[in-house]
Amino acid sequence: MNYPENTKSILVCPLDWGIGHATRCVPVIRLFLARGFRIVIASDRRPMAFLRREFPDLEFVRFPGTRIIYPQRSMMVLKMLIQGPKLFGGIHKEHKLLRKIIADYEIDLVFSDNRYGLWSTDVPSIFMTHQLQIKVPHYLNLFSPMLQRFVYSIIHKYSECWVPDFENHKGLAGELSHPARVPDHVHYIGTLSRFSGTMDQPGSLKIPPFEILVLLSGPEPQRTIMEEILLGQLQETDIKTVIVRGITEKQEERKLSEHIRIFSHLESDTLQEYIRKALVVICRSGYSSIMDIAAMGKRAIFIPTPGQTEQEYLARYLMSKKIYFSISQKEFNLLYALEMSKNYPGMVLDNDYGELKNRIAHHCHH
Repeated sequence: MNYPENTKSILVCPLDWGIGHATRCVPVIRLFLARGFRIVIASDRRPMAFLRREFPDLEFVRFPGTRIIYPQRSMMVLKMLIQGPKLFGGIHKEHKLLRKIIADYEIDLVFSDNRYGLWSTDVPSIFMTHQLQIKVPHYLNLFSPMLQRFVYSIIHKYSECWVPDFENHKGLAGELSHPARVPDHVHYIGTLSRFSGTMDQPGSLKIPPFEILVLLSGPEPQRTIMEEILLGQLQETDIKTVIVRGITEKQEERKLSEHIRIFSHLESDTLQEYIRKALVVICRSGYSSIMDIAAMGKRAIFIPTPGQTEQEYLARYLMSKKIYFSISQKEFNLLYALEMSKNYPGMVLDNDYGELKNRIAHHCHH
């Protein structure tokens, strides 16, 4: 693509643990493009496959993340602590690679979605996170203040910190995005969804009627474990169900039985149609999924990834507010969950992106 001479270049780099960080970057990328920025996307693996399909005309650079080994059991945080040195090493490596990319691609602004090593002393940098406070299991509470200090020491290296939530009433992420003390350069930009603002448009897709939409996502082996649990229980019913496996690198579709259709992955506009048509959505309580469900105003059943304290907290928080029903993977019972979920109506969260547009406008003039 040819750009006018004074075009600003921005590097957009989402965390590559699952595709949630990549999906929530979609509205941010669209708004930067609308303001005439040249965008280079730095990514890897599934997030890169997803963003290439969303934005085929943009420039891409491979930016490997730290490979984290996820546990089969639920000792997630403990496993993370053991892999601490690897994570620190990864932050250092990211920082070094960033300097090279800024020089090679003539970058004027860096936008990092939850990648800790992407601050720069050469150009302004923005850090986006909904986790100003990282939840730890109660048996590790002793380490909480230390972890908080570490997170803020990183955030302070960036020019700005954007929080994809609303400032009022503890927002959608509760204490995660509204800790007792908030850094001065934090800006709440409202929730982000690749589906925002399109809820009422009639769809052109002819979709056979169905009731349940299952969206699988997140790290292995837990993604596969959840798939097997759900398939086992769904096959004992005749409820019409569509399953999206969250495997972005494949484009497969098959009918498992008269009432179960399976897709490896659906493009955003198609997926949006399926979400709109579903009576209820079953998925992880990852924050990006929650923002998408809220943007579409859907009823949902959340099954947090075992041991992911953030997802467990979000599921508990939203259930305590009587918005969404949630149940643990270990105790999951399909018919019980469907019955209980009728008491949790969901919500509709509209964002006009006013705050986000203001922040982007601010960078147009600097």
